Amino acid sequence: MIYFVGAGPGAPDLITLRGMNLLKSAGMVVYTGSLVNPRILDYAPPGCQVRDSASMTLDQVIDVLRDGFGRGLNVVRLHTGDPSLYSAVREQMDRLDKLGIPFEMVPGVSALGAAAAALKAEYTLPGVSQTLIVTRMAGRTSVPEREQVRALAAHGASMAFFLSAGMLEELCRQLIEGGYAPDTPAALVYKASWDCQKIARATLADLPSHAGGGEAEAIPRKTALVLVGQFLGDGSYETSKLYDASFEHGFRKCGP
Repeated sequence: MIYFVGAGPGAPDLITLRGMNLLKSAGMVVYTGSLVNPRILDYAPPGCQVRDSASMTLDQVIDVLRDGFGRGLNVVRLHTGDPSLYSAVREQMDRLDKLGIPFEMVPGVSALGAAAAALKAEYTLPGVSQTLIVTRMAGRTSVPEREQVRALAAHGASMAFFLSAGMLEELCRQLIEGGYAPDTPAALVYKASWDCQKIARATLADLPSHAGGGEAEAIPRKTALVLVGQFLGDGSYETSKLYDASFEHGFRKCGP
């Protein structure tokens, strides 16, 4: 069996129990060495074959997976974060389908959650935003016209950008042009949950210069997430109805 496993955002103890147990029983692990924390490989048993896919093409990855399956091994294909987000996992599963090779997908903790945890933030605050837009800027991978940054910015929702920190100046410019005020709170989170995690917080207008150095150490932009929205603000939000003493629901009654 081939198992596509989310390795989590980086910290070894943020992999799921299911993912950890699959690693412990794996005969082969194929991992994205440019993104996955190598310490997570410590869960693999002695003698397990470990292959780094960072330099491989899709055809080469499939050849390795097919080889491991053909030899009767439990093969773990380890992806960073959660494999349902920006992992190019669909094309691998489609190839395995055509080859008649069975596989399962195991979710993982996304850097999306780890970045919010690092900032002690909640994306969905009553009275501020009840919508989170997860997206990226166009680069070598295009983005549909209807999903351009300026168009999405018009919603004024909480936003999280993957694969875009290397274009931070242009990203911030397009967000402001799309409708966000220049003083909108923003943050850059590099390697959320890793030992080397770094954070820059500033307004949308100032984030590029704040993250770029000056008196503070420059924040690496590769693999960093960019978060934007008033959810990062000063605490002006409505409290939830969930714990409101006057709000009655199936598990809590009001009055006598």
